[in-house]
Amino acid sequence: MRLLMATPTGWRRDGNLPAELTSFVGRTRLLANLKRHLGESRLVTVTGIGGVGKSRTVLRLAHQVRGLYPDGVWFVDLARLQDAGMVRHTIASALGIADRSSRAESETLSEWVGDRDMLLIIDTCEHLVQGCAELVHELLEAAPRLKVLATSRQSLHLPYEQVVPVPPLQVPDDSPLADLFTSESVQLFASRASAVAPDFMLDERNIHAVAELCRRLDGIPLAIELAAVRLRALSVEQILGLLTDRFSLLAGAGRTALPRHQTLRAAIGWSHELCEPAERLLWARLSVFAGDFELDAARYVCSDDRLRSEDITDLVTGLVEKSILLIQSNHAGVRYKLIDTLAEYGEEWLEKLGQARLMRHKHLEYYLSLATRSEDAWSGPRQLYWFIRMRQEHDNVRLALEHALRTPGETLMALTLLSSLWFMWVCCGFVREGRLYLERALEANPGVSKERCKALWVLSYVRSAQGDSAGALEAAEACSTEAVRVGDSRAVILASKMQGTAALIQGDLQKASALLGVAIEFNTDNKELNPGLLPAIVELSLVLLAQGENQEAEPLLRDCLQVCRERGELWVSSYAQWAMALTKLSTGRADEALHSAREGLRIKRHFHDILGSLLSLETTARIFVALGRARTAALLLGALQHNWRTAGLPMLGAPFLAGDHDQCVKECQKALGEKVYLAAFEEGGRLDLDEASALALGDLEDSSF
Repeated sequence: MRLLMATPTGWRRDGNLPAELTSFVGRTRLLANLKRHLGESRLVTVTGIGGVGKSRTVLRLAHQVRGLYPDGVWFVDLARLQDAGMVRHTIASALGIADRSSRAESETLSEWVGDRDMLLIIDTCEHLVQGCAELVHELLEAAPRLKVLATSRQSLHLPYEQVVPVPPLQVPDDSPLADLFTSESVQLFASRASAVAPDFMLDERNIHAVAELCRRLDGIPLAIELAAVRLRALSVEQILGLLTDRFSLLAGAGRTALPRHQTLRAAIGWSHELCEPAERLLWARLSVFAGDFELDAARYVCSDDRLRSEDITDLVTGLVEKSILLIQSNHAGVRYKLIDTLAEYGEEWLEKLGQARLMRHKHLEYYLSLATRSEDAWSGPRQLYWFIRMRQEHDNVRLALEHALRTPGETLMALTLLSSLWFMWVCCGFVREGRLYLERALEANPGVSKERCKALWVLSYVRSAQGDSAGALEAAEACSTEAVRVGDSRAVILASKMQGTAALIQGDLQKASALLGVAIEFNTDNKELNPGLLPAIVELSLVLLAQGENQEAEPLLRDCLQVCRERGELWVSSYAQWAMALTKLSTGRADEALHSAREGLRIKRHFHDILGSLLSLETTARIFVALGRARTAALLLGALQHNWRTAGLPMLGAPFLAGDHDQCVKECQKALGEKVYLAAFEEGGRLDLDEASALALGDLEDSSF
């Protein structure tokens, strides 16, 4: 069974281990064996057939041993990943690494893991074995204290790998003296049965039927759980009778001749047959989703003249009741998930029905529509909602992109989807992924078009966010040239803005001032708030500051913040607050500067904005020096050096930012003395980003660590 988990908002020392959604039954010896092997080997691969409980067992083990790993236990689910080239990125993303640089991802990941004492769990590797094996070998060589726990239907074939097969649960002995109640499989059935039928009680009247049912199901946990669901309508004896008939029909032989994979398929097939025809069809169609999904998505993608949209809700409820779908409710709403083994079964039926291409196209259409809606609403009062929503939809967006990029006639839709999600790549922590996909999509769509122009300025924005100013300038200039050819005036303006951003990072202040000024002038009607007008205002204020024109920068930022307040825009406002802190600091108002820096940092903690947080912390360190709090500044400087590695190029390589950092270090060393400074610097190097932010905000005192 796959595990629902929240996407991390940044690196945290405790890891990202998902909660256990159901009680864990049995496996005492297996868990002890796994714990022993994990103590002796740096790579343990847990193998077994689908539905046997590999993921669930590993999750239970992880919760038991998490206290042994000071840098956390980290969980990565590869079940629905299709592109082997995205394995590294998927793992980096799960670790909360927001490396925005343009350097090789293999270098980034290995460097980040470094000397961390951590456990990495890579779940479901069998369809990407070679890529997983290469990466695991590379990481284990680079990181001496890293341990890896993998699940797969086959081993990774590495020489130092310890392979531990997960057998089915113990089934009851059929001898007269056997204690049927202590069997693991019987206990699992009883646990799941009481959840679906509260009046169910395991006793002398039904124990023999339950024991025989568990034998028939070969102790396979998923098969047992599916059988337990039928207690809503049937007795144990009726379930056993129906299942016995089905196995005889399928196998034409006694139960002892049944291979376990056939047992699982028989149990799934039996559940499939017990569904209503409309539920079976929906089951097949839902297999096009990756990860979890919302009800509205199911209504759009899966409905037609055979399944009416208004009937989808009841059908989904029916599949939840039959344990085909998992349901998760939280503050963000209700979402559903098709268990991976059942999704595979659904995919087979979808192919047999000849509907796979149509459903995948509708899936792409839905997420393209969602991307357009989110782009239109991004700069408004529901910005945080869309940040959370699109991070939740990340797996489905990725799946839609992969389908569009490899399907003739749909590559232009991939380009449109990618460019509509510019904020997801730049603001939501997926900069590197956005660049990879944008470059692929542009290569697949070489013809000049408005769609291509938009993708080019988005690519320029993404490259700037990585500190790749040369690449950003190249994309922006290409956008400008092609936009003139197709008469796309909006793209011309945005290309000018992106050229100005690249010039600012390169330190060409005169060019940046001219280009950003043009972008602001042509966006004075406020229609193109973001990424046009508002970021251009913040960046122009930085140019003015770097040129010593402080008095001109502050009114610009006040206007920007006012527009942000009126529109409910948060993300740009956090950068405006950071720039305002720089302005106030440069005019000797350190107390006011600290207030602005903290306001911006509080907002950034709601987003996956590691770059913005680090820039704010750099400025806060300077403010603390000005306020006579040099030790706190030194702690932050130590934390910054440690945490910049998760974001790539320090200060984006911008000369004026790097100069401020160097000056801060010198002033701090002078105030404290070299010995005291180094001690505080090293102490700060042990702070993660959340702890460093808490220190800057005053929520963590110097003496508390």
